[in-house]
Amino acid sequence: MNDYFEIGKIVNTVGVAGELKIFPTTHDPKRFGLLDTVSIMLNGSLLEKTVTNVRYHRNLVMIKLEGINDMDSANALRGGTIVIDRADDPPLAENEYYFRDLVGIAVSTDDGEDLGVLRDVIFTGANDVYVVKKGDEKDLLIPAISQCILSVDIEAKQMVVKLLEGLRS
Repeated sequence: MNDYFEIGKIVNTVGVAGELKIFPTTHDPKRFGLLDTVSIMLNGSLLEKTVTNVRYHRNLVMIKLEGINDMDSANALRGGTIVIDRADDPPLAENEYYFRDLVGIAVSTDDGEDLGVLRDVIFTGANDVYVVKKGDEKDLLIPAISQCILSVDIEAKQMVVKLLEGLRS
């Protein structure tokens, strides 16, 4: 079975010619321009369509698909999710990770203290910040910088960090 993950949601239609309005849920919306085909997950089924045109407007992506030529056929796809196979995802550079792979991994200090589970990533201008949650404790915010993130093992779902002074409040 393929390992699919979401890169966008079909939120509406554009015009009467069947163009779809996509809200991208990927860090790089320009990736839509590289797709020859898209897979749409809708009501538990996977539909494959050829992409004929992609354009960008503000924070949205407009896609025209082969065979979707009117507003009614486009409306039938509203609420669907654009997914891609993990095998088709571009490779990452060293020490880069996909958000979906980080969420849920266990985080501990270099001293072996369990800090909790990485629950979210905050994307800032300078560097990302990892949100770590343990039980009812207050969220721990850890900057994704080499001084703090010592190792990440996606397969073992484990991250080891060094807490710099002042990170715990």
